[in-house]
Amino acid sequence: MTDAFIDIPGVRNFRDAGGIGALRRGVLYRSGSFHTLTEEGARRLKALGLRTVFDLRSAYELETWPDQRHGLDHETLGLPTLPPHPEDADRPWPEDQAALYPFMASTAGPSLAAVVRRLAAPDALAAVVHCAVGKDRTGLTIAVLQSLLNASEAEITADFLLSNIGLGLDKGPTPYLDETGTERLSRPVDAELLVSSLAWIHDHHGTIPDYLRHHGTTDAELDAALANLAD
Repeated sequence: MTDAFIDIPGVRNFRDAGGIGALRRGVLYRSGSFHTLTEEGARRLKALGLRTVFDLRSAYELETWPDQRHGLDHETLGLPTLPPHPEDADRPWPEDQAALYPFMASTAGPSLAAVVRRLAAPDALAAVVHCAVGKDRTGLTIAVLQSLLNASEAEITADFLLSNIGLGLDKGPTPYLDETGTERLSRPVDAELLVSSLAWIHDHHGTIPDYLRHHGTTDAELDAALANLAD
């Protein structure tokens, strides 16, 4: 599946999310943020027919590291997966990676419903889903969409784990500076993390479609989005 990676200068971990289940290639991509996108990277995105970008980062991240466009005319939707700020007093983001994944599932419903709503539009594709590095928040969002398109658990997991290669984490954690200038460790993902997120959805809502309906997705929107994405 490493053939899914596409070189977009200035964007980390960019790859095609399709080619598994009924999700066709060339319509839905996943990546890290565009805040260091180069002009050449923008030309390559334009060649992919980019129409919509789903940015899953918080408003604070967007303000600190805004996406670059270089003349691209796509629509960007800011749809934060997590609460407004990592240190939000009411719902702080868990530092522990194992705790983060079920927490994401508990907060991602409105974002995911909005993604599906936009994907139901006839002019939405091609689309890119991204967060900061395209690993955790993007990983959950793409897994939900792939699940809706009948990808197997093994296929979804294999795609999820490609972020370790895409980010150079296949040999272990690597240090990085976050948007506040604080040095942190970026940690590899493993299958159990994604399982815990999807298990939260199933435990609390029964099915992924019911989870989306709970957050306002209509059956018509769901059907239209899947028809747009499917082979």
